[in-house]
Amino acid sequence: MPKRLLTLLFAVVAGMALSTGSATAGSVIVGGTEADQPYPYAVSLHTSDDTLYCAGSLITPTWVVTAAHCLSRERPETIQLRVDTNEAGKGGETPEAAEFVLNPHFNVANRTGDLGLVRLAKPVKATPVPIGGTASPGTTVRLLGWGQTCATPECGPLASSLQQLDTKLVDGAKCTSAFDGTTELCTDNADGKAGSCYGDSGGPELARDGDRWVLVGLVSRPGNGSATCATAPSIATSVVAYQPWIAEKTG
Repeated sequence: MPKRLLTLLFAVVAGMALSTGSATAGSVIVGGTEADQPYPYAVSLHTSDDTLYCAGSLITPTWVVTAAHCLSRERPETIQLRVDTNEAGKGGETPEAAEFVLNPHFNVANRTGDLGLVRLAKPVKATPVPIGGTASPGTTVRLLGWGQTCATPECGPLASSLQQLDTKLVDGAKCTSAFDGTTELCTDNADGKAGSCYGDSGGPELARDGDRWVLVGLVSRPGNGSATCATAPSIATSVVAYQPWIAEKTG
């Protein structure tokens, strides 16, 4: 696996988040299943050579929200995006990125405040996901991502088809890696062995609101700083908490 790929979501060993791309490799979903429905707002982020390294969520026709660590080492012209397809490398729309807006409180050292926005050069036709109003321990959530489905670094390729995992939010005390209870969500590792992994960084954490899915968080990093995925609850940035800032920046 390319070295830059190992920078995504769960590259948070010793306080550093894991991604699989140039920015900061994220995690793939371990213990999940292939997505059972279309998620038109799920966005795959690729490097200039079309290597998938992170994920994101379409929140308006011209804005994508993702993890700040997926953008902090990139420029708009060095990434590619694909939306409205469950396949990482084909189908859907491929909009160009025009601008990055990073959370000014993003802490590179411990990954708190791990949220950023991508403005698209042109609106897309895909349906955005609404942002939820609440998220608290006990809430059932669904993770989406194209990350690897095995738990250790470089143990296998990233998923070609979108994966999903149903789990729940748990008390923040179960996440020990610089957890910020005001802006982050602690997400259970289902059955003690399932969760996000390398390549999943920035991907959607969804909850049900009646008959629709809403966005409550985005995959950030492991909750225990381990390089092995799903060994403990993981940390997601609360999109709900940042909704006022997002609204200000996206107009």
